[in-house]
Formats: sequence, C-alpha cells, structure tokens
Amino acid sequence: MSADQMSKEQAGLTAKGVTLVVPVYDEEGGIEGVVRRLAALELGAPLELLVVNDGSTDGTRAKLSQLEREVACLRVIEHGYNRGYGAALKTGFREAAYGVVVITDADATYPEDRIRDLLDCIDRGAEMAVGARTGESVHIPLVRRPAKWVLRRLASYLAGVRIPDLNSGLRAFRRELVETYVGILPDGFSFTTTITLASLTNHHQVEYVTIDYAHRSGSSKIRPIQDTLRFISLIIRTVLYFNPLRVFYPLFACLSLLLAASFYYDVFLVENAPNLSDKTVVLFLASVQVLTLGLVADLIDKKARLR
Repeated sequence: MSADQMSKEQAGLTAKGVTLVVPVYDEEGGIEGVVRRLAALELGAPLELLVVNDGSTDGTRAKLSQLEREVACLRVIEHGYNRGYGAALKTGFREAAYGVVVITDADATYPEDRIRDLLDCIDRGAEMAVGARTGESVHIPLVRRPAKWVLRRLASYLAGVRIPDLNSGLRAFRRELVETYVGILPDGFSFTTTITLASLTNHHQVEYVTIDYAHRSGSSKIRPIQDTLRFISLIIRTVLYFNPLRVFYPLFACLSLLLAASFYYDVFLVENAPNLSDKTVVLFLASVQVLTLGLVADLIDKKARLR
C-alpha cells in the first residue's frame, strides 16, 4: 500500500464516525454543560456521545435521563454501583460504535473545542493523541503539583521518552490500541497512566496537543497521598511488564556502587582484615541476583513479543 493510500485510509477512519466517552460519578452540577457542548461540536463526521454513569448517588442520574430525551446523539450507560474511572472508560470503549474514541471528563476542566485538534493527529496516523495540560492557563491545585512532577519525571525516565502529561483525561484513540492492552488496564484512575506507559514503551505513535485546564466543578475524587503511592507502584509495575531492564539496570548500578565502596573499605581501610565483611558478600549476591532477574525478565519479554 502506498503512503498516499495509507494517508487516505487513516483520514477516513475519523470520517466514518467518532464516539465521545464521558465517565461520570456524582457530577450533577457540571454534566449538563459538558453534554451540551460535546453534542454541539462540529467534527465533520457522525457523532456518538456515550455517558457512563458510574453509580452516582447524587442527582446525576435524573439529570442524564432528562438530557437523553433532549440530545439526539446521547446514550447513557448505567453502572449499578461505583466501579471506578477505568471501568467506566472500558465500558465506553466496549460499547463504542466507531473506531475512533475520544474521552473527556464531566467536571468541565478540559477544553472541548480542542477535540478537533486531537482528531487531526489521529487522521495523520497517531494511535493516541493526548491533550497535554501545559498551556498558559492551567489550574492544577498547588498541593498536587510536586507529586505530579515527580510521577511524570519517573515515568519519563522509565519509559525512555519525555512525557508532557502522564494522566490527562482528554484523549483521542484508535479503539484497537485500547483493545490491545485492555487486559492490563486498571479499573481506577490509573487507566490513563497505564495506557500512556504501555503505548510509549511499545513504540506506538503518540502525539501531544497543548491545552489549557480550567477549575473543576464539584469536588475532586483524587486522594493525593494514597493515589500518588499507587501511581508510583503502577508506573514501576507497567514498565517492568514491557521494559524490565529500565528498572533492573539502575538497581544493579546502585548495588554495584555500594559493593565497590564496601569492598574498598574491607581491603584498604580495615587493618588485618582476614576476610571480606558480611555486608560485602550480601551486596555481591544481591547485585548478581538483581542482574540475573533483570536479564531473565528481559528474555521473557522478548520471547513474548516474538509470539
């Protein structure tokens, strides 16, 4: 297939239709404005709007019932109980009618008018286009910024690629990308972090579009300390799954430095020392084990990719 034919095929993917997925949990105050703005978008393609009500306990369900009668392209999917942000998104992807899916939040923080820019990236061949919250007007609470900076730097190092925004909730996807990794995508807030790392460590084409980020309506569901610790664990676990040497090599390097320092101390600074100290032996064994585990994990990963 020629490059021109591929370009036409990619451009036609969006033209066939776009599904917008909005996960909702207790967003009675902001959901109507978000739905009406999304339904009014001119995307030059058939539009399907799926709102997944993830067990809301306020007046969100009643508001959505009214909107479903008034907005022709809207379909509401109900979860009987709160299953989580990622679970709501997976329901939306599973029910989507089209091959291009856009996700956004129900709290009115993301600029819906930039969705067309994300779709342009998909038409150019991107498998995922992310709205990076790096614009001139970005309202992220100060208490969350240090943790987000650390998480982004850690993820960028482990993935081996600069990541402008690790967990933005405004994205466009080719649906098959999510279907490829749905087995490892979590049901919680870390859905976007996981799909970002899975895509980058497996060299999928990911593009970023600079966007602003407004003050949210309603209250945040994020728990800063618990979710930060969970995100760190998730980042390391996901990279271990796809690129284990990015984790094991730094550990091996640190242990080797400690081993060298301990060996130097035993040999040159301890007078009449007949043997190496216990800590030097332990560091040597730990270094060998970490390196061995890393190489074995890398071999398993490479073998899995060849299947």
